[in-house]
Amino acid sequence: MKRPHIFHGWIVLAGGFTITIVAYAMRNTFSVFYPVIVSDFGWTRGSTALMFSVALLSYGLFAPVAGTLADRFRPRYVLAAGGVVVGSSLALCSQASEVWHFYLIYGVMTAVGTSLIGITPLMSMLSHWFGAARSGTVFGIIGSGFGVSLVTAPVYQWLISGHGWRAAYVIIGLSAIAVIVPVSLLLMHRSTQQQALVDQGKAKPTQDKDTAESSKHPQQWTARGAFGTGTFKVFLVIGMCSVGFALQVVIAHQVYFLQDVGFDPMLAASVFSVYGVSMAAGNLSSPLSDRFGRAPFFVAGCLATAAAMLLLNLVRSPDSTFMPLAFAVLAGWGLGVCGPTCYAAMADRYHGRNYGAIQGVMILFVSLGAAIGPWAGGWLHDLTGSYQSTFIFVQVLMLTAAALFMLVARRGTETPR
Repeated sequence: MKRPHIFHGWIVLAGGFTITIVAYAMRNTFSVFYPVIVSDFGWTRGSTALMFSVALLSYGLFAPVAGTLADRFRPRYVLAAGGVVVGSSLALCSQASEVWHFYLIYGVMTAVGTSLIGITPLMSMLSHWFGAARSGTVFGIIGSGFGVSLVTAPVYQWLISGHGWRAAYVIIGLSAIAVIVPVSLLLMHRSTQQQALVDQGKAKPTQDKDTAESSKHPQQWTARGAFGTGTFKVFLVIGMCSVGFALQVVIAHQVYFLQDVGFDPMLAASVFSVYGVSMAAGNLSSPLSDRFGRAPFFVAGCLATAAAMLLLNLVRSPDSTFMPLAFAVLAGWGLGVCGPTCYAAMADRYHGRNYGAIQGVMILFVSLGAAIGPWAGGWLHDLTGSYQSTFIFVQVLMLTAAALFMLVARRGTETPR
C-alpha cells in the first residue's frame, strides 16, 4: 500500500518551531536570572536590566545580516552555527563577575547566536514553503514557539535553587546546542522554488540586482525599496511600540514585580509560565487573520494588553492570585496575537525573494524598541520606586500601535519602484 505523501514544508515548520522554542528560551532566561544576579552582586536594576537591552539591540542589529545569510547560503548551516554560538555563550555567562561581562557575553554573543536561529532566517525559508497567503498560519505557529519558550521559567528557577545560577547557565547552554544543531542539520531545507531563486541570483553576479529584479520579476521587493515606502515605515513604528518595547518590558520585569509585592519566586515564575502558554494561544489565534483580516486581531491584541497592564498595576499583595493570572492570560494572548499578525500583514505586501532581508530590517527596528524597554523599566523603578509609570507607558504604546495599524489597513498595496 502506497504511503500518503507528506508535504515537506510541514517537517521544516516543525523543525523551525522546535528551534524557536529553544532559541528564545535562551534569551528569556534573563527574566528568572535577573533578581538573582541583582541580589548576588548588589547592582541596580537599571544597570542589570541594561544587559537585556544590549542583547535585544544586538539581536536587532544583526537581524538583517542573519536574514541575508539565510537568503544566500544554506540555512541549515546558518542555523546550526547559531545554535553553537547561543549555547556556548550562555554557558560562558557562568564565568561572569562584572556587569560588563554580562553586557559582552549575554548582551552581544548570545544575541548574535539568537539572531542566527531567530525568526528572520526561519521566515526566510518558511515564507517560500507556504507562500504569502498562509503567512498568518506560519507566523502563528513559529510565534507560538516563542510563547512556549516562556514555560521553561520554572525549570530555570528549579535549576537556580538546586544548583546555583552559574551551574544553571552551563546546563541550559549545553542543552541548547544538543537540540538546535541536529534539528538544523537534519530538518531545515529550502524549498525548490527558493533554491531556484538563489541559483538564478548567483547566475548573473555582474548584473545590477535592482535592475534584474525589476525586469524579470516586477513584483520583487528589495529591503531598500520597501524602506522607501510610507507603509513600511508605519509598520516599523508599530513593531517598535508593540512587539518591541511593550513585549520586552512585560517579559523582563513581571517576575521581579511579582516578587516585589510578596510572591514566592517559584510562584512568580509559574505566573510567567501562564503568560507564556497564553502567548502561545495568541500566536495560534493569528492564523485566523488569514481568513478574517489582520486589523481586527491586531487591535484586539492591543486592547487586551492595555487592559492587562491596568490589572497588573492594581496588584498590591500576594493575597490573591486572580489579578496576576488574569494579567498573564490577557497580556499573553494580546501580545501573542500582535506579533505574528503584524509580521503577516507586512508579508502580505513585501513577500518575495528578498523577504529575509526585509524581515531583518523590521526585526532591527523592533529590537530598537525592545532594547529601550527593559532598561527604561528598570531605570524608572530605580527613580520612582515602582513600576506604575512603566506599566502606564506600555498601555499608551499599545493603544498607539492599534491606531496606526488601523491606518495602515486602510491603505492600498504599493508596487516596487
